[in-house]
Amino acid sequence: MIVQTRLDRVISFDENTGVLECESGVSLDEIIRRLLPRGWFLPTTPGTRFVTIGGAIAADVHGKNHHVDGSFGRFVLDLKLMTATGEIVECSPGANSELFQATIGGMGLTGVIVSARIQLVKTESAYCEVEYRRTRDLDVAIETLANNESEYRYSVAWVDCLADGTSLGRSVVMLANDAPVGRLPQKHRKQPFDVPRRIEKPIPCMLPNFVMNRWNNRLLNRLYYSRHKDGQQLVDYDSFFYPLDAVRNWNRMYGRREFIQYQAFFPRETARRGLVELMENVGRSRVPAFLGVLKSCGPASSGLLSFLDSGFTLALDFPNTGTSLEELTGALDEVLLKHGGRLYLAKDAMTTSAAFSEMYPRLDKFLAIKHRVDPQRRFVSSQSRRVGLVPSN
Repeated sequence: MIVQTRLDRVISFDENTGVLECESGVSLDEIIRRLLPRGWFLPTTPGTRFVTIGGAIAADVHGKNHHVDGSFGRFVLDLKLMTATGEIVECSPGANSELFQATIGGMGLTGVIVSARIQLVKTESAYCEVEYRRTRDLDVAIETLANNESEYRYSVAWVDCLADGTSLGRSVVMLANDAPVGRLPQKHRKQPFDVPRRIEKPIPCMLPNFVMNRWNNRLLNRLYYSRHKDGQQLVDYDSFFYPLDAVRNWNRMYGRREFIQYQAFFPRETARRGLVELMENVGRSRVPAFLGVLKSCGPASSGLLSFLDSGFTLALDFPNTGTSLEELTGALDEVLLKHGGRLYLAKDAMTTSAAFSEMYPRLDKFLAIKHRVDPQRRFVSSQSRRVGLVPSN
């Protein structure tokens, strides 16, 4: 195991251009705390601040603005990579470009990301103007996301995965833009980057497995759906981008059995059919999905193993029920293959090498680059063996 969190120096920041150079162990949280008060924010962000720059590059993370801005790799100007020989190689779209493409989304298999230069974006405040729209089913949720891609920089839908019948996939869609200072309430205009400090709500211990059950969560979903009426709100960045960060050790809700997340992508032309079939499979199974998050996506990045392309992605949380969960995820993989979809490596825990190889058309090119820079296979992981990125022997 390689732990890089001590590579945590900010090397330089250009206040005029927004170019940040830092070591790979610097967290997104550190960047936000240092630079948001100066009017700069991350170009895109996943659903937690507690990700390092190296991890964000290796997983080519994405956020609620993928349909507009793409994934994190698009904003990496260059990086320094320590290869298996110990050599430090500078990579960028113009220099050692193939190695750069294999490293963006390459899950750390090409070497150790030592540092990187990232393009940040200018912002006027630490707030978003969010419009909430409840939708009666999955079709309307997809339509709402698709029809508003040009008007809103951020979009996401919470999906009630336990609703069925005519309510299958009913959702709360959130559409948002960065709030300019002129649209803030008067009390925020003098200090537009000050936000209320959230009080973390810790879960002190593993909850009993029966707490997270279908019936309790069906009730919670109904309450969430009914509470979010149609309308607009001003929401601070912390609450909008990182809602789960407010619950410390939130994974303990699933008890000792823990959980997995299954994140699927479907191309735009097959998304509706694929998503409906996926959710119908979940509904028929013995494994409930307690949380679903749907987002629209834009064009793919240059990363050879990057996840998203133009279409829609749905992330589902499942309790780890053992054999029944394996059976379900195998069936969901078949739905993905049928409709030209794929899984996200950063959240995969169960797929097979046969399924994975069908999902990623640039896999052969990645493997050739991996073999060239690491012929002795010094950079491996349990996942890379399981999905065939390195031989299992």
